[in-house]
Parts: sequence; C-alpha cells; structure tokens
Amino acid sequence: MNSGNARRRERLVVGNWKENGSLASNARLFAALAGAQDVAAMAVCVPFPYLVQAQAALQSSRVAWGAQDVSAHASGAYTGEVAAAMLAEFGCTYALAGHSERRQWHGERDEDVAAKAAAALGARLVPIVCVGETLAERERGATHDVVARQLGAVLAKLGSGAAGIIIAYEPVWAIGTGHSATPRQAQEVHARLRAALDRAGAHDVRVLYGGSVKAGNAAALFAEDDIDGALVGGASLDADEFLAIARAARSHSEGQGRSR
Repeated sequence: MNSGNARRRERLVVGNWKENGSLASNARLFAALAGAQDVAAMAVCVPFPYLVQAQAALQSSRVAWGAQDVSAHASGAYTGEVAAAMLAEFGCTYALAGHSERRQWHGERDEDVAAKAAAALGARLVPIVCVGETLAERERGATHDVVARQLGAVLAKLGSGAAGIIIAYEPVWAIGTGHSATPRQAQEVHARLRAALDRAGAHDVRVLYGGSVKAGNAAALFAEDDIDGALVGGASLDADEFLAIARAARSHSEGQGRSR
C-alpha cells in the first residue's frame, strides 16, 4: 500500500536534540554539518537558547534549523511559552508540534497540537507534527486508530493549510529505546497516513519516521515507498552518525530518481 507519489517528495532528515547541547559542543557539530556534502536536505531542532547560535552558524549553509516546540498563542501572559513569530525572527524554518514527550509529560492533547501547528503556519514556519502510539496501544491493535485520531485533529483544524505541514510518525515504544520499528511496520503506518493526507488533498506532505533511527537502519527505512525521511533523536548529536543517515537518504533519493 503506497501513494505512488513518494518519488516526487524530497527526502528530509531532521535532528531533534531534545534537552542536550552546550555552546562548545554545538559549535563543533554545526561546523561538521555546515560543511557536509552529498547529503539529503537537513535540519536541526535545537533548544530555544541555542537558536541564535544555530542561526549564526548555519545561515550560509544548506542546513535549516528549527525549534522543538511552539506556543499556540501569538503573545500574552503565558510564562515560559515561545511564540511562532519569535522563532521566525531567529530564522527558523521548522517547529516540532506534539512530540510524544510533550504529549506524555506536558499533557498536550490532540487539539493543543493542532493549535500549535496552526500558529506555526501563521508565522510561515513549517510545523513537524508528531504522531504515534504507545506500546500498550500497539499491543491491543490500536495503532491505526491512534494515529488517525492524532492526524485527524490537525487536518480538521488546518483545512487546506495542511498542505504546508510535515508529519513525523514516531512510535512511542521505539523512542530512545534502541528498538526501532521494522521497515515493514513503519511503512504500514506511513501508507495509512499517506492515504489520509491524500484524501485531504495534502498530496505532497512529507511523512518522516522517528524512533531510534541510526546509520545502521536508515537505508532499510528509506527503501520503503512512503518513508520520506527521518526525525532523528540521539543520533543527531553525533555528527558522523547524523551525516551517515543523511547520506543514506540522499542515496535512496538518487536511486528513485534514476528509476523513474
């Protein structure tokens, strides 16, 4: 089950640093990424304090940058929140919305995630909307119902604006555990997500896979028809590992281009 349109979508590899980084280690990582060759489109989503450093280090490179969260509010008495317009002032291209850790530890609901995606679009950012099931949900056969519900809330909120988002399927049971979904498991969910996006008219939205992605499993994941790239956690903090993933994405993009 695939959309038949996968080869028209440029692959993208996005690093999510989570609560990691320092000025010194960031500088070394940014330098390695900025000079990379023969890689797919790349981006890093860094902690808020490091956005100015990312902007300075990457603005002349092919690597984009973004934030790990975004407020649903444009401004106001929301201590600790960061508005989409503020992120745009630091040159962000992307903002994560609804990462499983935000859903789990901060109680974000589907409607909250949809509102954050709408706010990001309003500031001309590209929201990377995360969806995915827990181990308990997978074991009881609820995977497709869960991700359909999560995606459906965003599609209902955005309408035609959904064409401007990116989806990241990240099975919660595979995040930071070292246990990635198999390429077949990931493809099955991606194909369902692609079908829902196609029904909504969002044919060119990329669907990334996230969940213990590393150099050793990246090529097999990218070989699947509906996996358009990766949202990479811990491996994005290691320049060699992250670049190997991006090169695998580039290699498969080129192979698909030759097969057309």
